Amino acid sequence: MYLADYHHHTDNSFDSQAQMKEVCKQAIRRGVNEVCFTEHFSVNPKVPTYGHMEFDRYFSQINKCRELVKNQLVIKAGIELCEPHLMKEDYKEALANLEIDFILGSVHNIKEEKLRMFMANKTKKEIYQNYFEEVYAMVSDADIDVIAHLDLIKRYAVETVGNYDFIIYRPIIEKILRKAIKRGIGIEINTSGLSKKGLKETFPSMDVLRLYHSLGGKILTIGSDSHRSETVGSNQEIAIKMAKEAGFDKVYVFERRTPSTINLE
Repeated sequence: MYLADYHHHTDNSFDSQAQMKEVCKQAIRRGVNEVCFTEHFSVNPKVPTYGHMEFDRYFSQINKCRELVKNQLVIKAGIELCEPHLMKEDYKEALANLEIDFILGSVHNIKEEKLRMFMANKTKKEIYQNYFEEVYAMVSDADIDVIAHLDLIKRYAVETVGNYDFIIYRPIIEKILRKAIKRGIGIEINTSGLSKKGLKETFPSMDVLRLYHSLGGKILTIGSDSHRSETVGSNQEIAIKMAKEAGFDKVYVFERRTPSTINLE
């Protein structure tokens, strides 16, 4: 089975100390065939991901690692954009001359507040509804390939107000998915939530994955969202099993933002 981890961070991201070379070595040891480095990036100086990413350094590391591993591992250059539906022209300018293979879009901040801060003094309904509405705004207007961790807010909210009821939020989630499908944007199975105490499930949940498939969604990637070298490719087997159970027989990889498929065996 061809294993592709399409969400990984290194010390090019503000919240990781992982060395790209070590990630690649570990990926080979774990039988991962392809990895896409998706470093955090924002053009908004008011959010934490601003000012850390140095693209010259990043692409230099990518090229050195490709030379190092040669035919043992496919390495793709990606980026995870924070709120890419905002300040769109700034993002367009910043990325214009870069050879990016893959773009994730994420909502880590709402009204320039980190999600943990945004949740303060809000009801459960306000937290989840506002978050999903922001994701809908992103998928409606952003130039991205895949929605990162579609229901990420549960990572933080589960500690205080608990996880969300899929039935209650199905209308807004379906609205997000229909818009994504219409615009040719995919979703990911992000396995990082499986190791989160009190959560123990992927982003998004199996219910969302089944809904996406039932609506005709096809573009699906798998990512560990790892920030450490030793966890590259984590829980790929679980994600593949989920994809099959939801009805998918393929997952996707990207090159210069053009998708291609990998059969699930």
